[in-house]
Amino acid sequence: MSKPKGFEKPAGVRDYLPFAVDKLRAIERRVLDCMAGWGYRQIMTPTMEYYDTVGVASSTSDQKLFKLLNNRGTTMVLRSDMTAPIARVVASLLKEEPLPLRLSYHANVFRAIEEEAGREAEFYQTGVELVGDDSPDADAEVIALAVASLQAAGVKSFKIAVGHVGFLNGLLEDAVPGREDVQEALKAGLLHRDFVGYRETLSQLSLSQEQRDELEGILRLRGGKEICGQALELSANPLAQDSVQHLSQVWDALEDFGVAEHVMIDLTMIGDFSYYTGMTFEGYAAELGFPVCSGGRYDNLLQQFGRPAPATGFSLKTNRILDGVGGLETESELPVVLQYDAPNRKRAFAEAERLRSEGRSVLMRRAEGPEDLLSAPESTRKAGPLGPTYGDILTFVSF
Repeated sequence: MSKPKGFEKPAGVRDYLPFAVDKLRAIERRVLDCMAGWGYRQIMTPTMEYYDTVGVASSTSDQKLFKLLNNRGTTMVLRSDMTAPIARVVASLLKEEPLPLRLSYHANVFRAIEEEAGREAEFYQTGVELVGDDSPDADAEVIALAVASLQAAGVKSFKIAVGHVGFLNGLLEDAVPGREDVQEALKAGLLHRDFVGYRETLSQLSLSQEQRDELEGILRLRGGKEICGQALELSANPLAQDSVQHLSQVWDALEDFGVAEHVMIDLTMIGDFSYYTGMTFEGYAAELGFPVCSGGRYDNLLQQFGRPAPATGFSLKTNRILDGVGGLETESELPVVLQYDAPNRKRAFAEAERLRSEGRSVLMRRAEGPEDLLSAPESTRKAGPLGPTYGDILTFVSF
């Protein structure tokens, strides 16, 4: 491998120029303020964690983790999500805190596989975890907060699809009992939204027409609350029935939250079935084909850290919102340029301090003679990659 050039950076990471940072920070502030308004308090965790604790507990598959060794030879990982680190904190530093706990975060996370797919290996997430409440109202709360957070981030047109892994597990156990390999293949088809592959897998199975109709029927279960009624008729399995009843109660709460218009039931949407234990959801913006948020219930994670508790949450894909959604307009006030000569330096410095106390940004510039004076705001010139760097000009000179 050739030595990288001085200006090169690793694949999958990026530089953020000031205009992008302005928008990223605006999204971060507005979304975290929104979450705080719902009673969620912000938490920060280390960028680096032990592989044997947070790494193995993460929802991220092992080959997607960035691993490294510390000076003692212990395997470490760069965090690949925030859910597992927060679970560690809830089970340790917050173990005496009464449940439920409502925590929010904004952080960069790392996934090695992203660079192989031509996507980012380091990106930002903004999200919440609600720990200690297994009710339908808790699931509805995080979905409603996801709606409010997307709106705070400037995403104007979006839809949140809600599913439940229990429904599919129950349906498959009824239709193809004991055939775990078949069940996993069918789940994988739904997970990757490969409905053609899902049907091809079905066509290769020795199934009765009733079983085939039942398994193909799930592909039609997308819509409003009426889908819950159709799902109840599709499978009599107790787990499937309980899962649909739970979703129906979640929908009722979403209607009371006033956000049902942004939500649809999609029982083909199961999330990572090895991680989620109940309700799952994804949010799609009109401008993008990729999810801009995702979340769900993961009731088995906390017990890996010694504090069993139900939990649910979501994260915004902040980079996708930053790059692909143009709804949030940020306007940074350009700094005032205050130019002066030596005899007027004290006066100029005093004026700069006054302007800064009023919240203005001030650039200082010393001029040695008339030829050094700026005569027009930079904002009137063609903007470069950074855009205009100053606006008004105030001059304190004696020549």
